[in-house]
Amino acid sequence: MSSEMPTPALLDIRNLHVSLPASAERPYAVESVDYTLGRNEILCLVGESGSGKSITARAVMGLLPAPHVAVSAGQILFNGEDLTTAEPSRMREIRGGEISMIFQEPMTALNPVMTIGKQIDEVIRFHAKLSRRQRRTRAMELIDSVHLPDPARIIKAYPHELSGGQRQRAMIAMALAMEPKILIADEPTTALDVTTQAQILKLIKELQRDHDTGVLFITHDFGVVADIADRVAVMQQGEIVEIGSANEVLNHPTHSYTQRLISAVPSLQPRAARELSTNVELDVRDLRKTYRSGGGWFGLGGAEKIVRAADNVSATLHHGETLGIVGESGSGKSTLARCIVRLIDAEAGEIIYKGTDLRPLDRAQMRPYRSKIQMVFQDPFASLNPRSKVGRIIADGPVILGAKASDAEKRAREMLELVGLDAQAFNRYPHEFSGGQRQRIGIARALALDPEILVADEPVSALDVSIQAQVLQLLADIRERLQLSMIFITHDLRVAAQVCDRISVMRLGQVVEQGPTAELFANAAHPYTRELINAVPGRDWIPDARPPND
Repeated sequence: MSSEMPTPALLDIRNLHVSLPASAERPYAVESVDYTLGRNEILCLVGESGSGKSITARAVMGLLPAPHVAVSAGQILFNGEDLTTAEPSRMREIRGGEISMIFQEPMTALNPVMTIGKQIDEVIRFHAKLSRRQRRTRAMELIDSVHLPDPARIIKAYPHELSGGQRQRAMIAMALAMEPKILIADEPTTALDVTTQAQILKLIKELQRDHDTGVLFITHDFGVVADIADRVAVMQQGEIVEIGSANEVLNHPTHSYTQRLISAVPSLQPRAARELSTNVELDVRDLRKTYRSGGGWFGLGGAEKIVRAADNVSATLHHGETLGIVGESGSGKSTLARCIVRLIDAEAGEIIYKGTDLRPLDRAQMRPYRSKIQMVFQDPFASLNPRSKVGRIIADGPVILGAKASDAEKRAREMLELVGLDAQAFNRYPHEFSGGQRQRIGIARALALDPEILVADEPVSALDVSIQAQVLQLLADIRERLQLSMIFITHDLRVAAQVCDRISVMRLGQVVEQGPTAELFANAAHPYTRELINAVPGRDWIPDARPPND
């Protein structure tokens, strides 16, 4: 499928095929792909994981893991030059000089043992004959252009000394060092908070406008697409199934796959309020948790840094209710969750569960309560033992708490069925499952202990929109079927609007506002809450696509 441009295209991809090894599930990672990118245009490539979005971008950059994955047919024309036949030396000139890429995870893409200034300098030194002083001046200008504070400090900082948003800005500065004609952004905002995400999107649009750059923006977030795209190409299983203007694709999609993706986007309009019990299941009162670093021996004499991750936090959870905890990274959401399940110890406050304060209990005293409050983690792959089969992972909890091995195994199989996985999953390893399936396994493990409270820490933040919708529906079904109470931690306000009965907003370790979801969205009282709501990508876009009847 192709889309004609009124002016000559910067990038013209024709009938592109990228082959996979013979052992792969399909012969091509990318098949028969055609699209163009014009000057001063933002083209969004959207689709689920495995659709071929990032492979297409890496093919343009000449960064495919050859010989196992390689371009086997087609052309990639950059200003008329076919990059598929370019010499390696020519591709080195193009990469970073004429076409630059912003990667999804800056912490893995940046060199951890080089300062930000040296990494920018390295790009400039390779592509331009400038003096050391001129390169430093250029690096300072770039850092300032991406609105990083105190360029003189940033240029001397290592990646780990910067926040996630600052690292992403530093990577953008590096990508813009030689004012490239094309900027490829591969999921550059996926792991960022909503306010930081809004700032990065605004920055990319500014830079595109100021430098007349063509931007190929890869994402699975349709809210981001609504905010930034001029045109949209939708990919499924390595093929482009729909392409057109942002208005056409977002508001009048024609392909059933596009319609299904858009219909899975959570609405910002909160769902109807449910009738809730007045019985309090969990009562958190004035909880405090402080982290200290620096100073003394291994702090090398520097000033001690004190972070109040939970600063007199109070919250109540009613029977059958879903309480949302929202806020940016560093707000204290996950610290609160880990204190509640006693993975870490708070130094003050109360965690009252059915009349018992759990906070001061030692390990032995806590044992009877472990099964009653269970946690679903953000990254299921990191929280599941890669060397254990799924059945054992789920059965281990009941066995540790005294269940017979045969009863625990039976319970594990029941839980796998409950979360929608077949019986064969019992004897497979975590790496054999997709991200959405691994999250279902994590939920099954938590449910195996028959909990009364489920603490879900960003359980869908890393999932594609359609898989996210399935997991959220699963959690809703389980909550109703088992009459669970749930604490749901998220930075995605679209998800919070659809999942949570009440919301507590955290900022810098404190709850700044809380109340029923619909009331909070309609009449947020605190400026920070209003800032979060206003920063939601695609806030003014209302998804209206519905999948056709089969």
